[in-house]
Amino acid sequence: VLSTRFFCLLLCLLAVFPLGSWAEYPPDEVTHLPGMTFKPNYRQWSGYLQARPGKFLHYWFVTSQRDPVKDPLVLWLNGGPGCSSLDGFLSENGPFHVNDDGATLYENKFSWNKIANVLYVESPAGVGYSYSDDEKYATDDDQVAQDNYKALQNFFSKFPNFTQNEFFIFGESYGGIYAPTLSLLVATGKAKINFKGFAVGNGLSSFNLNDQSLIYFGYYHGLFGEDLWRDLNINCCKDGTCNFYNSSSETLAFGLIYNSGLNEYALYLDCEGQRRSSRVYERTMSLLFRNYRSHPHTHKRSSSTTLGEVPPCINSTAQMNWLNRGDVRKALHIPAILPPWDICSDKVESQYNVLYATMKDVYLKLLSLGLRALVYNGDTDMACNFLGDQWFVEDLGLKATTKYQRWIHEDQIAGFYQMFGNITFLTVKGAGHMVPQWAPGPALHMFQSFITNSPY
Repeated sequence: VLSTRFFCLLLCLLAVFPLGSWAEYPPDEVTHLPGMTFKPNYRQWSGYLQARPGKFLHYWFVTSQRDPVKDPLVLWLNGGPGCSSLDGFLSENGPFHVNDDGATLYENKFSWNKIANVLYVESPAGVGYSYSDDEKYATDDDQVAQDNYKALQNFFSKFPNFTQNEFFIFGESYGGIYAPTLSLLVATGKAKINFKGFAVGNGLSSFNLNDQSLIYFGYYHGLFGEDLWRDLNINCCKDGTCNFYNSSSETLAFGLIYNSGLNEYALYLDCEGQRRSSRVYERTMSLLFRNYRSHPHTHKRSSSTTLGEVPPCINSTAQMNWLNRGDVRKALHIPAILPPWDICSDKVESQYNVLYATMKDVYLKLLSLGLRALVYNGDTDMACNFLGDQWFVEDLGLKATTKYQRWIHEDQIAGFYQMFGNITFLTVKGAGHMVPQWAPGPALHMFQSFITNSPY
Protein backbone atom coordinates (compact mmCIF):
# COMPACT_ATOMS: atom_id res chain seq x y z
CA VAL A 1 0.00 0.00 0.00
CA LEU A 2 2.83 2.37 0.89
CA SER A 3 4.60 1.75 -2.42
CA THR A 4 1.34 2.31 -4.29
CA ARG A 5 0.78 5.62 -2.53
CA PHE A 6 4.36 6.66 -3.25
CA PHE A 7 3.90 5.80 -6.92
CA CYS A 8 0.70 7.85 -7.07
CA LEU A 9 2.43 10.75 -5.34
CA LEU A 10 5.28 10.56 -7.84
CA LEU A 11 2.84 10.65 -10.76
CA CYS A 12 1.14 13.69 -9.24
CA LEU A 13 4.47 15.48 -8.84
CA LEU A 14 5.41 14.71 -12.42
CA ALA A 15 2.09 16.10 -13.57
CA VAL A 16 2.80 19.36 -11.76
CA PHE A 17 6.55 19.45 -12.47
CA PRO A 18 7.05 17.56 -15.73
CA LEU A 19 10.44 16.29 -16.80
CA GLY A 20 12.42 19.09 -18.42
CA SER A 21 10.93 21.75 -16.13
CA TRP A 22 14.01 21.81 -13.93
CA ALA A 23 14.69 25.42 -14.96
CA GLU A 24 11.15 26.61 -14.70
CA TYR A 25 9.95 29.81 -13.05
CA PRO A 26 6.34 29.82 -14.32
CA PRO A 27 5.29 33.45 -13.66
CA ASP A 28 8.04 34.81 -15.93
CA GLU A 29 8.00 32.27 -18.76
CA VAL A 30 7.47 33.72 -22.22
CA THR A 31 5.18 31.36 -24.08
CA HIS A 32 4.70 33.36 -27.28
CA LEU A 33 6.08 36.46 -28.95
CA PRO A 34 4.29 38.66 -31.50
CA GLY A 35 6.02 38.56 -34.86
CA MET A 36 7.79 35.25 -34.26
CA THR A 37 7.28 33.14 -37.38
CA PHE A 38 9.36 30.14 -36.26
CA LYS A 39 9.18 27.73 -33.34
CA PRO A 40 12.11 28.21 -30.95
CA ASN A 41 13.95 25.14 -29.66
CA TYR A 42 14.75 26.82 -26.35
CA ARG A 43 12.79 28.27 -23.46
CA GLN A 44 12.77 31.86 -22.32
CA TRP A 45 11.69 33.99 -19.39
CA SER A 46 11.25 37.73 -18.96
CA GLY A 47 10.55 39.48 -15.67
CA TYR A 48 12.19 41.34 -12.84
CA LEU A 49 15.07 40.83 -10.43
CA GLN A 50 15.17 42.89 -7.26
CA ALA A 51 18.45 44.74 -6.83
CA ARG A 52 17.48 46.40 -3.54
CA PRO A 53 14.23 47.63 -2.00
CA GLY A 54 12.29 49.48 -4.68
CA LYS A 55 14.88 48.82 -7.44
CA PHE A 56 13.93 46.28 -10.09
CA LEU A 57 16.03 45.20 -13.07
CA HIS A 58 14.35 43.70 -16.10
CA TYR A 59 15.88 40.44 -17.28
CA TRP A 60 15.40 38.23 -20.31
CA PHE A 61 16.76 34.70 -20.03
CA VAL A 62 17.09 32.16 -22.84
CA THR A 63 18.22 28.58 -22.38
CA SER A 64 20.82 26.90 -24.52
CA GLN A 65 19.73 25.29 -27.77
CA ARG A 66 22.21 22.47 -27.15
CA ASP A 67 22.15 21.18 -23.55
CA PRO A 68 20.78 23.68 -21.01
CA VAL A 69 21.51 21.33 -18.09
CA LYS A 70 25.24 21.16 -18.77
CA ASP A 71 26.01 24.24 -20.88
CA PRO A 72 27.46 27.36 -19.21
CA LEU A 73 25.39 30.31 -18.05
CA VAL A 74 26.48 33.70 -19.41
CA LEU A 75 25.41 37.14 -18.21
CA TRP A 76 25.45 39.85 -20.91
CA LEU A 77 25.65 43.55 -20.06
CA ASN A 78 25.66 46.47 -22.49
CA GLY A 79 27.15 49.73 -21.31
CA GLY A 80 26.52 53.42 -21.87
CA PRO A 81 26.30 53.92 -18.94
CA GLY A 82 22.56 53.99 -19.31
CA CYS A 83 22.08 51.80 -22.39
CA SER A 84 20.03 48.63 -22.59
CA SER A 85 21.29 45.06 -22.80
CA LEU A 86 18.31 44.30 -25.02
CA ASP A 87 20.30 45.99 -27.77
CA GLY A 88 22.75 43.11 -27.35
CA PHE A 89 19.86 40.65 -27.45
CA LEU A 90 18.03 42.06 -30.47
CA SER A 91 20.98 43.37 -32.52
CA GLU A 92 24.02 41.33 -31.54
CA ASN A 93 24.05 37.84 -30.05
CA GLY A 94 20.44 36.99 -29.13
CA PRO A 95 18.52 34.04 -30.64
CA PHE A 96 16.43 36.30 -32.85
CA HIS A 97 16.53 39.84 -34.22
CA VAL A 98 13.88 42.30 -35.39
CA ASN A 99 13.30 42.84 -39.10
CA ASP A 100 13.35 46.38 -40.46
CA ASP A 101 9.55 46.43 -40.42
CA GLY A 102 9.66 46.55 -36.62
CA ALA A 103 6.96 43.87 -36.52
CA THR A 104 8.49 40.49 -37.36
CA LEU A 105 11.40 38.47 -36.02
CA TYR A 106 14.02 36.32 -37.72
CA GLU A 107 16.35 33.69 -36.31
CA ASN A 108 19.97 34.54 -35.63
CA LYS A 109 21.97 31.53 -36.73
CA PHE A 110 24.99 32.87 -34.84
CA SER A 111 23.17 33.26 -31.53
CA TRP A 112 25.28 32.68 -28.45
CA ASN A 113 22.52 30.54 -26.96
CA LYS A 114 23.45 27.92 -29.53
CA ILE A 115 25.96 26.73 -26.93
CA ALA A 116 25.13 28.57 -23.69
CA ASN A 117 22.29 29.73 -21.48
CA VAL A 118 22.29 33.54 -21.75
CA LEU A 119 20.91 36.06 -19.28
CA TYR A 120 20.39 39.67 -20.41
CA VAL A 121 19.87 42.28 -17.69
CA GLU A 122 18.90 45.91 -18.27
CA SER A 123 21.07 47.77 -15.78
CA PRO A 124 21.03 50.04 -13.84
CA ALA A 125 17.45 50.83 -12.79
CA GLY A 126 15.99 53.39 -15.18
CA VAL A 127 17.45 51.70 -18.26
CA GLY A 128 14.98 50.15 -20.69
CA TYR A 129 12.20 48.45 -18.74
CA SER A 130 14.10 48.48 -15.42
CA TYR A 131 12.71 50.89 -12.86
CA SER A 132 12.80 52.33 -9.36
CA ASP A 133 9.67 52.84 -7.28
CA ASP A 134 10.89 56.27 -6.14
CA GLU A 135 12.00 57.22 -9.69
CA LYS A 136 15.42 58.25 -8.35
CA TYR A 137 18.13 57.10 -10.72
CA ALA A 138 21.39 58.65 -9.52
CA THR A 139 24.03 55.91 -9.22
CA ASP A 140 27.72 55.11 -9.61
CA ASP A 141 30.08 52.28 -10.56
CA ASP A 142 30.11 50.61 -7.14
CA GLN A 143 26.35 50.86 -6.65
CA VAL A 144 25.71 49.36 -10.07
CA ALA A 145 28.01 46.44 -9.27
CA GLN A 146 26.24 45.86 -5.95
CA ASP A 147 22.79 46.08 -7.58
CA ASN A 148 23.80 43.66 -10.32
CA TYR A 149 25.18 41.25 -7.73
CA LYS A 150 21.94 41.33 -5.74
CA ALA A 151 19.92 40.89 -8.93
CA LEU A 152 22.11 37.94 -9.87
CA GLN A 153 21.42 36.32 -6.50
CA ASN A 154 17.71 36.90 -7.10
CA PHE A 155 18.06 35.18 -10.47
CA PHE A 156 19.61 32.10 -8.88
CA SER A 157 16.82 32.00 -6.32
CA LYS A 158 14.36 31.80 -9.23
CA PHE A 159 16.49 29.31 -11.17
CA PRO A 160 18.46 27.43 -8.48
CA ASN A 161 19.56 24.59 -10.74
CA PHE A 162 21.83 26.94 -12.66
CA THR A 163 24.09 27.51 -9.65
CA GLN A 164 25.91 24.35 -10.76
CA ASN A 165 26.54 25.53 -14.33
CA GLU A 166 29.80 27.26 -15.15
CA PHE A 167 29.14 30.99 -15.04
CA PHE A 168 30.69 33.80 -17.10
CA ILE A 169 30.14 37.57 -17.27
CA PHE A 170 30.39 39.47 -20.56
CA GLY A 171 30.32 43.27 -20.84
CA GLU A 172 30.49 45.58 -23.83
CA SER A 173 31.62 49.23 -24.06
CA TYR A 174 31.03 50.75 -20.60
CA GLY A 175 30.45 47.14 -19.66
CA GLY A 176 34.24 47.30 -19.45
CA ILE A 177 33.54 48.80 -16.02
CA TYR A 178 30.38 46.83 -15.21
CA ALA A 179 31.82 43.36 -15.90
CA PRO A 180 35.06 43.50 -13.84
CA THR A 181 33.49 45.29 -10.86
CA LEU A 182 30.63 42.78 -10.74
CA SER A 183 33.07 39.92 -11.28
CA LEU A 184 35.02 40.94 -8.17
CA LEU A 185 31.86 40.82 -6.06
CA VAL A 186 30.89 37.43 -7.48
CA ALA A 187 34.40 36.02 -7.01
CA THR A 188 34.76 37.19 -3.41
CA GLY A 189 31.12 37.03 -2.29
CA LYS A 190 29.35 34.31 -0.35
CA ALA A 191 26.78 33.42 -3.00
CA LYS A 192 27.25 29.90 -4.36
CA ILE A 193 28.05 30.60 -8.00
CA ASN A 194 30.30 28.44 -10.19
CA PHE A 195 32.15 31.48 -11.54
CA LYS A 196 34.84 30.79 -14.13
CA GLY A 197 35.68 34.08 -15.81
CA PHE A 198 34.71 37.29 -17.55
CA ALA A 199 35.13 38.96 -20.92
CA VAL A 200 35.01 42.55 -22.14
CA GLY A 201 34.26 43.50 -25.72
CA ASN A 202 35.41 46.89 -27.02
CA GLY A 203 35.42 47.97 -23.42
CA LEU A 204 36.35 51.13 -21.63
CA SER A 205 39.14 49.79 -19.43
CA SER A 206 41.24 52.94 -18.96
CA PHE A 207 40.14 56.47 -19.82
CA ASN A 208 43.73 57.62 -20.24
CA LEU A 209 44.86 54.78 -22.49
CA ASN A 210 41.69 54.96 -24.57
CA ASP A 211 42.21 58.66 -25.24
CA GLN A 212 45.95 58.43 -25.85
CA SER A 213 45.70 55.48 -28.22
CA LEU A 214 42.99 57.10 -30.33
CA ILE A 215 45.48 59.66 -31.64
CA TYR A 216 47.72 56.88 -32.93
CA PHE A 217 44.70 55.00 -34.28
CA GLY A 218 43.58 58.11 -36.15
CA TYR A 219 46.97 58.83 -37.66
CA TYR A 220 47.67 55.30 -38.82
CA HIS A 221 44.20 55.06 -40.37
CA GLY A 222 44.87 58.12 -42.49
CA LEU A 223 42.67 60.64 -40.68
CA PHE A 224 45.19 63.37 -39.85
CA GLY A 225 47.84 63.97 -42.49
CA GLU A 226 51.51 64.70 -41.93
CA ASP A 227 51.22 68.37 -40.93
CA LEU A 228 48.97 67.67 -37.97
CA TRP A 229 50.96 64.57 -36.99
CA ARG A 230 54.15 66.65 -36.97
CA ASP A 231 52.49 69.29 -34.79
CA LEU A 232 51.24 66.63 -32.38
CA ASN A 233 54.73 65.22 -31.99
CA ILE A 234 56.31 68.64 -31.55
CA ASN A 235 53.79 69.90 -29.00
CA CYS A 236 52.89 66.70 -27.12
CA CYS A 237 55.96 64.45 -27.19
CA LYS A 238 59.26 64.62 -25.36
CA ASP A 239 62.01 62.03 -24.97
CA GLY A 240 59.92 59.38 -26.68
CA THR A 241 56.85 59.90 -24.47
CA CYS A 242 53.69 61.59 -25.71
CA ASN A 243 50.86 63.18 -23.74
CA PHE A 244 48.11 64.18 -26.12
CA TYR A 245 46.31 66.55 -23.76
CA ASN A 246 45.91 70.29 -23.41
CA SER A 247 47.31 71.49 -26.71
CA SER A 248 45.78 73.06 -29.78
CA SER A 249 47.08 70.20 -31.92
CA GLU A 250 45.40 67.64 -29.68
CA THR A 251 42.14 69.59 -29.83
CA LEU A 252 42.26 69.60 -33.62
CA ALA A 253 43.07 65.87 -33.75
CA PHE A 254 40.15 64.88 -31.52
CA GLY A 255 37.94 67.27 -33.43
CA LEU A 256 38.73 65.51 -36.71
CA ILE A 257 37.65 62.21 -35.15
CA TYR A 258 34.78 63.25 -32.92
CA ASN A 259 33.19 65.97 -35.03
CA SER A 260 33.97 64.91 -38.58
CA GLY A 261 30.90 62.80 -39.33
CA LEU A 262 32.80 59.51 -39.28
CA ASN A 263 31.14 56.48 -37.76
CA GLU A 264 32.90 56.26 -34.39
CA TYR A 265 31.60 52.74 -33.88
CA ALA A 266 32.88 51.33 -37.17
CA LEU A 267 35.29 53.49 -39.14
CA TYR A 268 34.58 51.91 -42.52
CA LEU A 269 30.79 51.81 -42.26
CA ASP A 270 28.50 54.66 -43.25
CA CYS A 271 26.33 56.36 -40.66
CA GLU A 272 22.73 55.21 -40.72
CA GLY A 273 21.40 58.71 -41.31
CA GLN A 274 18.57 58.47 -38.77
CA ARG A 275 18.64 61.74 -36.82
CA ARG A 276 16.48 60.26 -34.07
CA SER A 277 19.24 57.82 -33.14
CA SER A 278 21.93 60.47 -32.69
CA ARG A 279 21.22 60.60 -28.94
CA VAL A 280 22.44 57.01 -28.66
CA TYR A 281 25.75 57.96 -30.21
CA GLU A 282 26.08 61.04 -28.02
CA ARG A 283 25.39 59.00 -24.90
CA THR A 284 28.08 56.44 -25.60
CA MET A 285 30.54 59.19 -26.41
CA SER A 286 29.64 61.32 -23.39
CA LEU A 287 32.23 59.80 -21.05
CA LEU A 288 35.00 59.32 -23.60
CA PHE A 289 37.77 61.76 -24.45
CA ARG A 290 37.04 63.71 -21.26
CA ASN A 291 40.10 65.93 -21.52
CA TYR A 292 39.15 66.93 -25.05
CA ARG A 293 35.52 67.49 -24.10
CA SER A 294 36.47 69.73 -21.18
CA HIS A 295 37.28 72.53 -23.63
CA PRO A 296 33.99 74.24 -24.62
CA HIS A 297 35.22 75.38 -28.02
CA THR A 298 36.04 71.85 -29.14
CA HIS A 299 32.40 70.97 -29.76
CA LYS A 300 32.08 73.25 -32.79
CA ARG A 301 31.76 71.28 -36.00
CA SER A 302 33.57 72.10 -39.20
CA SER A 303 31.58 73.95 -41.82
CA SER A 304 31.96 71.02 -44.21
CA THR A 305 30.05 68.66 -41.93
CA THR A 306 26.45 68.10 -42.93
CA LEU A 307 25.33 65.28 -40.67
CA GLY A 308 24.03 67.43 -37.83
CA GLU A 309 25.36 68.02 -34.36
CA VAL A 310 26.31 64.40 -33.67
CA PRO A 311 26.93 61.63 -36.21
CA PRO A 312 23.69 59.58 -36.09
CA CYS A 313 25.40 56.31 -36.83
CA ILE A 314 23.23 53.76 -35.03
CA ASN A 315 19.65 52.95 -35.99
CA SER A 316 17.59 51.19 -33.32
CA THR A 317 14.17 52.12 -34.73
CA ALA A 318 13.03 48.57 -35.52
CA GLN A 319 13.90 47.20 -32.08
CA MET A 320 12.28 50.16 -30.38
CA ASN A 321 9.06 49.87 -32.38
CA TRP A 322 8.77 46.15 -31.63
CA LEU A 323 9.55 46.41 -27.91
CA ASN A 324 6.98 49.18 -27.45
CA ARG A 325 4.10 47.23 -28.95
CA GLY A 326 1.44 46.58 -26.35
CA ASP A 327 1.24 42.87 -27.12
CA VAL A 328 5.02 42.52 -26.87
CA ARG A 329 5.13 44.31 -23.52
CA LYS A 330 2.39 41.99 -22.27
CA ALA A 331 4.23 38.90 -23.49
CA LEU A 332 7.37 40.07 -21.67
CA HIS A 333 5.45 40.80 -18.45
CA ILE A 334 6.23 44.53 -18.50
CA PRO A 335 3.99 46.61 -16.17
CA ALA A 336 1.62 48.80 -18.14
CA ILE A 337 2.50 51.87 -16.07
CA LEU A 338 6.12 51.93 -17.24
CA PRO A 339 7.12 54.47 -19.91
CA PRO A 340 8.12 53.42 -23.43
CA TRP A 341 11.34 51.50 -23.93
CA ASP A 342 14.34 53.38 -25.32
CA ILE A 343 17.79 52.07 -26.13
CA CYS A 344 19.45 54.52 -23.73
CA SER A 345 18.28 56.56 -20.76
CA ASP A 346 18.88 60.28 -20.38
CA LYS A 347 17.93 60.23 -16.71
CA VAL A 348 20.47 57.50 -15.89
CA GLU A 349 23.35 58.86 -17.95
CA SER A 350 22.93 62.46 -16.74
CA GLN A 351 23.10 61.40 -13.07
CA TYR A 352 25.78 58.73 -13.37
CA ASN A 353 28.93 59.16 -11.28
CA VAL A 354 32.12 57.57 -12.65
CA LEU A 355 34.37 56.28 -9.87
CA TYR A 356 37.11 54.44 -11.74
CA ALA A 357 39.57 55.87 -14.24
CA THR A 358 41.09 52.44 -14.85
CA MET A 359 40.24 48.81 -14.16
CA LYS A 360 43.87 47.75 -13.70
CA ASP A 361 43.72 46.93 -9.98
CA VAL A 362 40.41 45.11 -10.38
CA TYR A 363 41.81 42.95 -13.19
CA LEU A 364 44.92 42.06 -11.19
CA LYS A 365 42.79 40.95 -8.24
CA LEU A 366 40.56 38.82 -10.46
CA LEU A 367 43.44 37.23 -12.34
CA SER A 368 45.20 36.43 -9.07
CA LEU A 369 42.15 34.34 -8.14
CA GLY A 370 42.72 32.14 -11.18
CA LEU A 371 39.76 33.41 -13.20
CA ARG A 372 39.95 33.40 -16.97
CA ALA A 373 39.61 36.73 -18.77
CA LEU A 374 39.20 37.82 -22.38
CA VAL A 375 39.59 41.35 -23.71
CA TYR A 376 38.43 41.48 -27.32
CA ASN A 377 38.05 44.34 -29.78
CA GLY A 378 36.66 44.86 -33.23
CA ASP A 379 39.60 46.59 -34.87
CA THR A 380 37.68 49.38 -36.69
CA ASP A 381 36.04 50.85 -33.57
CA MET A 382 37.08 54.36 -32.56
CA ALA A 383 34.92 54.69 -29.43
CA CYS A 384 36.95 52.09 -27.53
CA ASN A 385 39.75 51.30 -29.95
CA PHE A 386 41.72 48.06 -29.96
CA LEU A 387 45.07 49.73 -29.34
CA GLY A 388 43.98 51.23 -26.03
CA ASP A 389 42.75 47.87 -24.77
CA GLN A 390 45.91 46.17 -26.01
CA TRP A 391 47.98 48.70 -24.07
CA PHE A 392 45.76 48.10 -21.05
CA VAL A 393 46.39 44.34 -21.07
CA GLU A 394 50.11 44.80 -21.63
CA ASP A 395 50.24 47.35 -18.79
CA LEU A 396 49.03 44.71 -16.34
CA GLY A 397 52.65 43.59 -16.24
CA LEU A 398 51.97 39.90 -16.85
CA LYS A 399 54.34 37.66 -18.76
CA ALA A 400 53.26 36.76 -22.27
CA THR A 401 52.65 33.02 -22.63
CA THR A 402 52.07 33.03 -26.39
CA LYS A 403 53.33 35.18 -29.21
CA TYR A 404 51.02 37.65 -30.95
CA GLN A 405 49.44 35.46 -33.62
CA ARG A 406 46.51 35.11 -35.99
CA TRP A 407 43.36 33.10 -35.38
CA ILE A 408 41.30 31.46 -38.11
CA HIS A 409 37.57 31.23 -38.80
CA GLU A 410 36.32 29.34 -41.86
CA ASP A 411 39.78 29.29 -43.46
CA GLN A 412 40.17 33.06 -43.15
CA ILE A 413 42.17 35.18 -40.74
CA ALA A 414 39.60 36.40 -38.21
CA GLY A 415 41.98 38.56 -36.19
CA PHE A 416 44.93 38.28 -33.85
CA TYR A 417 45.46 37.32 -30.23
CA GLN A 418 48.03 37.01 -27.49
CA MET A 419 47.78 35.28 -24.13
CA PHE A 420 49.26 36.45 -20.85
CA GLY A 421 48.62 33.53 -18.54
CA ASN A 422 44.89 33.43 -17.83
CA ILE A 423 44.04 36.62 -19.77
CA THR A 424 43.81 36.88 -23.54
CA PHE A 425 43.80 39.98 -25.73
CA LEU A 426 42.10 39.37 -29.08
CA THR A 427 41.13 41.43 -32.13
CA VAL A 428 38.30 40.72 -34.57
CA LYS A 429 39.25 41.75 -38.09
CA GLY A 430 36.99 44.32 -39.72
CA ALA A 431 34.49 44.48 -36.85
CA GLY A 432 33.44 47.65 -35.08
CA HIS A 433 32.22 48.45 -31.58
CA MET A 434 29.51 45.75 -31.52
CA VAL A 435 31.49 42.66 -32.52
CA PRO A 436 28.64 40.09 -32.50
CA GLN A 437 26.60 42.40 -34.74
CA TRP A 438 29.22 43.05 -37.40
CA ALA A 439 31.22 39.81 -37.26
CA PRO A 440 28.67 37.26 -36.00
CA GLY A 441 30.43 34.12 -37.23
CA PRO A 442 33.88 34.94 -35.83
CA ALA A 443 32.24 36.27 -32.65
CA LEU A 444 30.50 32.94 -32.01
CA HIS A 445 33.78 31.12 -32.70
CA MET A 446 35.58 33.38 -30.22
CA PHE A 447 32.81 32.99 -27.64
CA GLN A 448 32.87 29.20 -27.83
CA SER A 449 36.67 29.05 -27.60
CA PHE A 450 36.67 31.21 -24.50
CA ILE A 451 33.90 29.55 -22.51
CA THR A 452 35.23 26.06 -23.31
CA ASN A 453 38.84 27.11 -22.67
CA SER A 454 39.90 25.72 -26.05
CA PRO A 455 42.31 27.12 -28.67
CA TYR A 456 41.15 30.04 -30.80
